[in-house]
Amino acid sequence: MKALKVFSESLRFLKEDALRTISYNTGQKFLASDFTWVLPVPAIWDPSAKQFMREAATQAGIVTKGNEEQLVITLEPEAASIWCKKLPSDGFISENHISDSLDQCPGTQYIVVDCGGGTIDITVHEVLEGGALKELHKVSGNDLGGQTVDRKFKKFLGEILPDGVWDEYEQNYPSAVQRIMHDFTFLKQTDKDVQFSCPFALGSLAKQKSGTENFVNSDLGASWDGEFIKISREKLRSLFDESLEGITQNLRKIFNCGLHIKYILLVGGYAESQILQQHITGRFGHLCKILCPFRAQEAVMRGAVEFGRNPKVVVSRISAFTYGFAVWEKFDQSKHNKEKKYVGNGGEWSRDIFRKLVQEGENLGSDDTREFLCSPARADQTEMKMRFYRSVKKNPVYVDEWGAEKVGLCIVDMTGGGKVKLEIRFGSTEITATGTNLISGEKQTIKMNFMTTDSECVIDDDAEDGLSAGSSTRIVHECIVDGADEAT
Repeated sequence: MKALKVFSESLRFLKEDALRTISYNTGQKFLASDFTWVLPVPAIWDPSAKQFMREAATQAGIVTKGNEEQLVITLEPEAASIWCKKLPSDGFISENHISDSLDQCPGTQYIVVDCGGGTIDITVHEVLEGGALKELHKVSGNDLGGQTVDRKFKKFLGEILPDGVWDEYEQNYPSAVQRIMHDFTFLKQTDKDVQFSCPFALGSLAKQKSGTENFVNSDLGASWDGEFIKISREKLRSLFDESLEGITQNLRKIFNCGLHIKYILLVGGYAESQILQQHITGRFGHLCKILCPFRAQEAVMRGAVEFGRNPKVVVSRISAFTYGFAVWEKFDQSKHNKEKKYVGNGGEWSRDIFRKLVQEGENLGSDDTREFLCSPARADQTEMKMRFYRSVKKNPVYVDEWGAEKVGLCIVDMTGGGKVKLEIRFGSTEITATGTNLISGEKQTIKMNFMTTDSECVIDDDAEDGLSAGSSTRIVHECIVDGADEAT
């Protein structure tokens, strides 16, 4: 099945269940349009993934075309941070019985590590006057969440059982495998020897393949007592090694940035693991306090509700990339590669220039925008389509150099002629844009398409031949820049 269908149907179920629950408890009938909906996503997701989730929510009937503002995208570690700020001292797990709450004093800096099933999401916040939050370090993380441990566990089962047994069982009994993995979710929260009941079909298959009653390879940290498969504490801990090393590396990079971190907050379902908590405490407990809320899995959901009520609580964020458009400039042999030279349209041009709008590591207010002027190449031009890029470099020169990649298209309605001023908002949880025609004053919502394919960005032959030929419906795929902020 298409991923979009799977996601939209999952969201549809959650929407309908929420509406039923609210109606049952209030005695009133509600529609999806009666609410603002908040959808948390990993902070390390790129714009295309966020757009994918928005599209899935629209297909699920959570919002409709025209009332998209009723769906708010929030970043999971930000939501968790907001919730943890509200918790009293007894809202956090304490091993030494000394309760501690999150310091609310302005200037307090802390790291939020959102430990989910798929991703580890890390953000750094500073408390400002009035309780607002400022991001201090660009979001970081990896895809080594709790499911990494699950995959190691499955691989381990394949190693301790006779050859091919686990693969055959997984193929023929998927529901039973899911029950085993569900039980493991709770087992991996502990830090001791664990055991789980071996399903009858799995045991029978293993005995048949091995020709013995004792079919578990006990040399690898597991044993069999006729009913349960037992796993030693040391082996259980080893399943976490790859994931914990990934988290440690990300946190060390942050501590090497010269910040004054007072706390690390561990949230998310995976954060309920004692092995994870003890590892982070052992590595960083001498540098700051480690806090984990009770019911850590709910921190994101509860914080998302708070964010929906007040999205302005996060007043600034750090740009994870450098963003800009692909443009053409007047060719200058002193600064442009000769391979980029193009002769046409009344002059010599350098193509594939990266016109920077936002720089990697730049501090952006939640309402911060960047302006960009678009000028039509012809009086009859009706639409302009521009390629949108990002780069890991602070000052990229060309859009096809190392570290740069196309992330989407920006489509501008040029009907009516005249220049259109783009205002692109980078400081929020999503990149959005509006346009204003400088002659008519008419405003438009600019479609920022991050789910586009490369084929939609190919420069056509007419564009190559001067950007001025062709019918009135032809799209200009690439801008020519005459001045610092003006494009045609």
